[in-house]
Amino acid sequence: MSTPPQACATDLDTLCINTIRFLSVDAVQKANSGHPGMPMGSAPMAYALWTRYLKHNPGNPHWFDRDRFVLSAGHGSMLLYSLLHLTGYGLPLSEMERFRQLGSRTPGHPERGHTPGVEITTGPLGQGLGNAVGMAIAEAQLAARFNRPGLDIVNHHTYCIVGDGDLMEGVAAEAASLAGHLKLGKLICLYDDNRISLAASTALSFTEDRGARFAAYGWHVVTVADGNDLAAIGAAIDAARAETESPSLILVRTHIGFGSPHKQDSFEAHGSPLGLDEVRLTKLKLRWPTEPPFLIPAPALAHFRQALGEGRQGEESWNAAFSEYARKFPHEAAELKRIMAGELPDGWEESLPHFAADPKGISTRLASGKFLAAVAPRIPELMGGSADLNPSTYTVLPGEGDFEPPAAEDTDRQGSVGPSWGYGGRNIHFGVREHGMGAILNGMAAHGGMIPFGGTFLTFSDYLRPSLRLAALMGVRVIHVFTHDSIALGEDGPTHQAVEQLAALRAIPNLTVIRPADANETVVAWRLALERRNGPTALVLSRQNLPVLDRTRFAAADGVRMGGYVLRETEGGGPELILIATGSEIPLVIASEERLRERGIRARIVSLPSWELFDAQPREYRDAVIPPAVTARLVVEAGSPLGWHRFVGERGAVIGVERFGTSAPGEVVMREYGFTVDNICRHALSLIGCQDEPA
Repeated sequence: MSTPPQACATDLDTLCINTIRFLSVDAVQKANSGHPGMPMGSAPMAYALWTRYLKHNPGNPHWFDRDRFVLSAGHGSMLLYSLLHLTGYGLPLSEMERFRQLGSRTPGHPERGHTPGVEITTGPLGQGLGNAVGMAIAEAQLAARFNRPGLDIVNHHTYCIVGDGDLMEGVAAEAASLAGHLKLGKLICLYDDNRISLAASTALSFTEDRGARFAAYGWHVVTVADGNDLAAIGAAIDAARAETESPSLILVRTHIGFGSPHKQDSFEAHGSPLGLDEVRLTKLKLRWPTEPPFLIPAPALAHFRQALGEGRQGEESWNAAFSEYARKFPHEAAELKRIMAGELPDGWEESLPHFAADPKGISTRLASGKFLAAVAPRIPELMGGSADLNPSTYTVLPGEGDFEPPAAEDTDRQGSVGPSWGYGGRNIHFGVREHGMGAILNGMAAHGGMIPFGGTFLTFSDYLRPSLRLAALMGVRVIHVFTHDSIALGEDGPTHQAVEQLAALRAIPNLTVIRPADANETVVAWRLALERRNGPTALVLSRQNLPVLDRTRFAAADGVRMGGYVLRETEGGGPELILIATGSEIPLVIASEERLRERGIRARIVSLPSWELFDAQPREYRDAVIPPAVTARLVVEAGSPLGWHRFVGERGAVIGVERFGTSAPGEVVMREYGFTVDNICRHALSLIGCQDEPA
């Protein structure tokens, strides 16, 4: 569909901007659902960015050295979909017409992997800004690692459009604070400063000086007084690109629902269609034909589609530079190709640690730390840290340096894990910022070339749950190390003792949760996490020491791959009772089975560290591990019993925790809450109809 340019506007830029606006307006109106106001107000700055600055190739959305663009204000998704269609991504106009409909490629909020050109899933406000920080970290680390004089093979920016709601959210504050400290000069955020939220004017709730706040974080701050002033927007982006030692925030004063006679600058334009009458009046006011809908003037489309040729040329130039790079630095080029493909290096598993049987044992958090120390030199894309808990979570890559600004002074870095390697370091100090850490890890993973991990206590997984949920929704490879996994952590008390968190994590689709029972199960769990490419993994680890099992007496730890396995089989016949446990409760179950065996009770021990992996196995395997005919089943886990009943059935029982913990030494708390051999045996005997007290 086309119309002469004079029928719409006399200026090509205005024509293009209004094309974005009315594609968005028409799509929202047809769907009778959506957020038209944000695209209408922010179209000029998005147009300026996408046509004059953004380095991308619509013909290959996955070109590695492209700029990354994040629409943190994901409710304005039609802004992004309009840009993707107009610049030539594989998103036809018919998908604009199916906005928010079942099976369309234009869902209500942008979804990574669902729509070509969408870098990250956004919608929950503030997450996108945190994701953008992670992308900028990834770019900086890879540039430090791979670039050579005259051959900047990794050299791109991360751009992000944020709204008022994004900057209100705490996750954005956490991420922005760290970004300022890290001096991420290639991170540029454009702030759609329209001063309207979904419910009302921000004057009711959000009146601080946002520019001063970001300046205090260490950001370079620029203000554009008129959101329709393309020259001022361009000058601000130029200034931001010139500032290489600070991330930039460009405050662009916009008007939500721009052009709407009755809804501009009103919350009514935020989260609802304008209405047919208001759409017509808005088009008349902005000199746009009222019919047909979804109009794309030919001159505007031709201008936008220049991105195809420019992008192709940009990628071809980069390919030529990479060919030269490969001639001069063949090892580095091969390594970059490997990590761009998301593949692990050949032979990396040769460095896996093995732990000898030891009744005193070590904690699984410490075993995890030893695993990281062993494999870090073999997997250079492994990068991460903790929310200021390295001494407790053992999430350190020894000898791999701290990720810090290149000019960081070591004299002020007390307690660091090692010297600063500038942006070449692989240990990130996230500070006490769990939620921001989660969003940043997602951005690193979505950028590519990284396997990010982060650590905190299991109870604080609640702080980052929204980010973890998004990682699962996107299917990105992020590894979360959750230590201090139960009431057994002891004296820190109920605020730090996880109870309901395991059940809550297991409820997240596409999140693999693994709670290993000893050091060697921990090694297998980490290996699975690294090999998994289509979703996040949560490793749930103990604070207290756990015996390293003698695998000549028990099944090999590689059974963790199946999610659950027969750890110890009965003698003298099939089982009459199945004891199921995870993590730190496995040694208790082993001791209980030995006492039961003395009484002639045949009890099979099943280690079931991962529901998700076990559920993925064939029915024949699952039934072999937990035979349907054996209905006497007892689960022992120091957490909420929610969900376990599907494994134990009607005749089974669960020894779990259904109240908060308490402050006392860990072994005292466990005894008080019923995690004893006596209590386990009492329950087991009851299940098989024997009421005698255990000896």
